[in-house]
Amino acid sequence: MHCTLCCISAFYAYFRDMQTVLTYFFALIMLSGALFHIISPNFYAEITPDLVSLEFANLISAIVEGLIGVALLLPKYRKYGALGFTLLMVVFLPIHIWDLAKEAPAVGSKTMALVRLGIQFLLIFGGWGLFRKLERSFCD
Repeated sequence: MHCTLCCISAFYAYFRDMQTVLTYFFALIMLSGALFHIISPNFYAEITPDLVSLEFANLISAIVEGLIGVALLLPKYRKYGALGFTLLMVVFLPIHIWDLAKEAPAVGSKTMALVRLGIQFLLIFGGWGLFRKLERSFCD
């Protein structure tokens, strides 16, 4: 019985630690993305749809990603940061699909565009899982 409790405790600690790792990893993605929109805006030129100017897209993206990154770091707003992260990854999904459909994807090859699309789904899944976990612990 004691061994079973130890295993359950270790399992719980592992997922609690994974929650912490995901939280800070997603915050790092958001904050570095926000910074990159400011210091290297031309990097995003090939994946920015013609519907909006590059300057406007970079400004809005930097603000939104920065706010989400900060929210993920603040325990009071972490749940909202996780939801914002998930929604932003869903909003960016069509851009990755559009890039995959192009003759010459921005990431270099169709294979890399397909890998990036798979990563996007993992980020959506991870963000949603983090949000649900934080929502449950917030309600407890």
